[in-house]
Amino acid sequence: MSSEPGTPTLDQLRVFLTVVEVGSFAGAARQLKRATSVISYTIANLEAQLGVSLFDRESTRKPRLTEAGRTVLAEARTISNGVDGLRAKVKGLLRGLEAELRVALDVMLPASRVVDALTSFRKEFPTVSLHLYMEALGAVTQRVLDGAATLGVSGPLDAGIGGIERISVGSVEMIPVAAPEHPLARAKRNQPGAGRAHVQLVLTDRSTLTQGKDIAVLSPRTWRLADLGSKHMLLREGIGWGNMPIPMVREDLESGRLVHLDMPDFRGGSYGFHAIYRTDSPPGPAASWLISRFQGQRSE
Repeated sequence: MSSEPGTPTLDQLRVFLTVVEVGSFAGAARQLKRATSVISYTIANLEAQLGVSLFDRESTRKPRLTEAGRTVLAEARTISNGVDGLRAKVKGLLRGLEAELRVALDVMLPASRVVDALTSFRKEFPTVSLHLYMEALGAVTQRVLDGAATLGVSGPLDAGIGGIERISVGSVEMIPVAAPEHPLARAKRNQPGAGRAHVQLVLTDRSTLTQGKDIAVLSPRTWRLADLGSKHMLLREGIGWGNMPIPMVREDLESGRLVHLDMPDFRGGSYGFHAIYRTDSPPGPAASWLISRFQGQRSE
């Protein structure tokens, strides 16, 4: 084989990436709406162009990357992402002001931040229609991935999901709370594991992005709720304990309707937010302004 590889086409690289992603030539053919023979031919031409074998076709029924294939994979992804980024930037340059903006916000985002951003947005862009969705956990990211929302402000649950750009926009502190009559609240200091003996109120994810994962769940006894407001109401009524954002329960803590639980194995913590959008659908002027507004806000 020649020591000087040829120059592969972008189409060849994308076919290669699709085969790796779906795990078979037939699967890549279905996804790309081409014949399997065309996929095989394209990969064979790419291997001939580069002068290396990308897949081990002999020792396994499914195509498995060779060592050279793994090296080429990393570079192919870099090239593909670079082209996507270039197209996205040019698309943004060609777009004018959006006629409407669909925004999905995490329910953990403090109300003061939401009101500040949207009130200012209305004054700045009075002609832009706004569609607002309030979602929990992975459902924000799901709406953006599906194209139902142009822009999202999500929690820290989408770091491993491709095709999404993320911009940090602060965080909110979470703490475990319960009504003052709850056994965990009456104890001056709870022992490690005490929370496992009581019902924990937990937000459920309406998307499948966190399927099989429990986030900040300590107790095996849980009640699952899809709405943060319902969780707040049940906590104040003494039905279980749970983790809540400080801004939402600040008045309750000050009035004594809720108590900050002293739990050595469940201290709460910071819940980070990111403004997110699809890599292939960059924000227009109005969406970019809204991202900047969230960036400029003070974290609660």
